[in-house]
Amino acid sequence: MPSDLRLRYKFATEPWEFEAIHRLNYKTFVEEIPQHQPNAEQRLVDRFHAENLYAICLHGDRVVGMVAGRTRRPFSLDARVPDLDSHLPKGRRPVEVRLLAVEKEYRSGVVFARLVGFLARHFSDLGYDLGLISGTTRQIRLYRHMGFTAFGPLTGSAEATYQPMYVTLEDFLQHAANIAPAADAPLPAPVSFLPGPVEIHPAVREAFARPASSHRSERFLAEVHDTQRMLCELTQAVHAQIVMGSGTLANEIVGAQLSLLEGSGVILANGEFGERLVDHATRLQLPHTVVRADWGSAFTEAQVQAALGEAPGTTWLWAVHCETSTGVLNEFAMLERLAQRHGLKLALDCISSLGTVPLDLRHVFLASGASGKGPASYPGLGIVFHAEMPAPAPTRLPRYLDLGYIAAKDGVPFTLSTNLVQALQTALRREDWPAKYQRILEAAAVLRARLRAFGLHVLASDAVASPAVVTVVLPPALNAAAIGRDLRAAGYLVSFNSEYLLARNWLQICLMGEWTREGLEEVTTLLGEQGGLRVADGSGRADAPAALRAAMG
Repeated sequence: MPSDLRLRYKFATEPWEFEAIHRLNYKTFVEEIPQHQPNAEQRLVDRFHAENLYAICLHGDRVVGMVAGRTRRPFSLDARVPDLDSHLPKGRRPVEVRLLAVEKEYRSGVVFARLVGFLARHFSDLGYDLGLISGTTRQIRLYRHMGFTAFGPLTGSAEATYQPMYVTLEDFLQHAANIAPAADAPLPAPVSFLPGPVEIHPAVREAFARPASSHRSERFLAEVHDTQRMLCELTQAVHAQIVMGSGTLANEIVGAQLSLLEGSGVILANGEFGERLVDHATRLQLPHTVVRADWGSAFTEAQVQAALGEAPGTTWLWAVHCETSTGVLNEFAMLERLAQRHGLKLALDCISSLGTVPLDLRHVFLASGASGKGPASYPGLGIVFHAEMPAPAPTRLPRYLDLGYIAAKDGVPFTLSTNLVQALQTALRREDWPAKYQRILEAAAVLRARLRAFGLHVLASDAVASPAVVTVVLPPALNAAAIGRDLRAAGYLVSFNSEYLLARNWLQICLMGEWTREGLEEVTTLLGEQGGLRVADGSGRADAPAALRAAMG
């Protein structure tokens, strides 16, 4: 069998891939297993073709293996096994796995495991947890080795006999994981280019794995204070509080503090997370005016100045610094300048800029952050920076949203995960932040150039782009979700599954956690091969290395 490094697993999306599926279907289920009658075209279109989701194995441009999944009842097994559900484990959501076919020279338990495993992971993510097959009796030993359980009578004909079988998807994936390492060249370990959770350094993983301790111990209190100090040094903030929760909770706390101010506010929204600030304000019943800009563009000083001039009684301004949904970095200095000019309290969502670009929060009234993005630690801790020491507001705010109460309790008013704090502390201590900022900046410039060399459209212009979030806009002919799943199968995690990305056919490559130049080059090459080169020359056969060399200059 060819080296597994040259094999690629994906879902079929292209017309030529489906044509190859029909021909492999014929070769397997007419010529090798005489289940169907021969025909002059030497192609066999499955009767459920329109409902099948095909996972395929590619060697170059050749489809060398396939398997299909289908969830719509009745299954083909419903017609062969009376009262099918009575044979199956109760409370399960089944998917029928069909048409497993692999070219003879590529057959091995590893190829089988990866093909079906790729399909199983997809359906497991969708909530299905039981796989059904009609397994050819020629491969019963392999099926049993992969955890399948036989049930019911044999079906088919004397020439093509099948055994109905099932397997729980969790059991199958475990068996597949045990088989895959036996390959000479296993698939790459997943590498995260997500905006969160991010790739974690081994030292941070080790810190997280230490035994949990009491959040009331003197030692842990010292660790919290040390982590707060490092967060303030990183951002030049006056104070920082750490809370159990996501960045959304940090923004809720910011909104709660704004509710204590007199007057109304102005909220800037040019993406999903700006709109979420609007949602926070609406739920908290904050009087406010919304100023919007197109997704993918940044606010100009004239635009914000005009809005502030038209909103008398404004006392605060709330905006997203790095708009994660688009990759736009709204101008920090401009927002700070206008807030000072108008005597406003400035609040910023810095969740995706913390740890990815330099920050100076000395004159920012409130700012939010999170542990699981730029700080390159585990998700689960929200961070609230504040320039002033607030008083507790027991009659106006819920206890969990009362920043003054949190600060008054020395930063640990409630249970705080010692594991998460120790991981964040380690991540902050080990990083050379100026070097990280420069590394992200340089890598982003090359990444954006490479994507454009492949004919792909990068959403935010270079002048307003965050170096840590690169949003790719795909044309209607390409499907971002399908490409994202293919990249995941190749071992690279990119962001595509959020509702706002799916709705716009966008995907993102983010440089927030641990990553390598080699990994970034590979994911860019794969993305170009999956879609960009087809945009560039219409064929999908352009020279990927040449495009990369051109991008590198």
